[in-house]
Amino acid sequence: MNSEVITVMKARTFARHFRESFKSIGRNGWMTFASVSAVTVTLLLVGVFIVLMLNMNKVATDIEKDVEIRVLLEIGTKKEEVKVIEEKIDKISEVESVEYSSKEEELQNLVKDLGDDFRLFEQDNPLYDVFIVKAKDPRDTGRIAAEIGKYDNVNEALYGEAKIEKLFNILEMSRNVGLVLIIGLLFTAMFLISNTIKITIVARRREIEIMKLVGATNWFVRWPFVLEGLWLGVLGSIIPIALVTTGYYYAYEFIKPKLQNNFIQILDFTPFIYQVNGLILLMGCLIGAWGSFMSVRKFLKV
Repeated sequence: MNSEVITVMKARTFARHFRESFKSIGRNGWMTFASVSAVTVTLLLVGVFIVLMLNMNKVATDIEKDVEIRVLLEIGTKKEEVKVIEEKIDKISEVESVEYSSKEEELQNLVKDLGDDFRLFEQDNPLYDVFIVKAKDPRDTGRIAAEIGKYDNVNEALYGEAKIEKLFNILEMSRNVGLVLIIGLLFTAMFLISNTIKITIVARRREIEIMKLVGATNWFVRWPFVLEGLWLGVLGSIIPIALVTTGYYYAYEFIKPKLQNNFIQILDFTPFIYQVNGLILLMGCLIGAWGSFMSVRKFLKV
């Protein structure tokens, strides 16, 4: 048998699997509805969690990026010594940027933030010259601050140690909890789909047994069910995609103007929503196909 004939036979077999999968969805109306409903509810919850988690991660990243070390120099430190300190800080591999701010600039910033009453200190400025240091990885902030604090002519290296460490712990815990919830929801969806499809397969177990007895391979029997699960996943992802897209659009339009000129921002509507929708559709297909695959497996042992 030549390769062209084999290719045609494989194409016809696959076309038959497609037809059977669509027919099965039509024949088992209530089971189809139950499966699609299970996928819809689960993917909607997963979609909402993904949107919240990714935006929370964006906010967390913005907050982490805003963490800085304020290096207060001893009063009377000479320009040459200031230059030496700057060079030493700049050589630290974990440091992303170093910015010098004189005590005059610090006072102007204080007046700008807190009002003209602080202009009284212009005659006798009590503030320090400062280096503002940012780490490449915010979690290295404490170690960098400890190292810089040991330098000559450095009075103190401040970064809000207690609050920053607590913030990092809260952000890390929130990310982990969110990830566990999403994984838990996905496994719940697989379980629901697997059990729902299993009911339809039980009703057709005699058909499967006959096919096996006449020599059908496991994959010949399995493919229509796997494709059926795939279609159920696609159908179940339509409503979640529509609701998540609409919900995020209105949330974005409401929140974005309020965060204008703020260092904390949420993810832009596009391309973020397309990425989320693609992820929801992919998850629907995977959990549908996998649920069917696991359901039909036990009936192939004839």
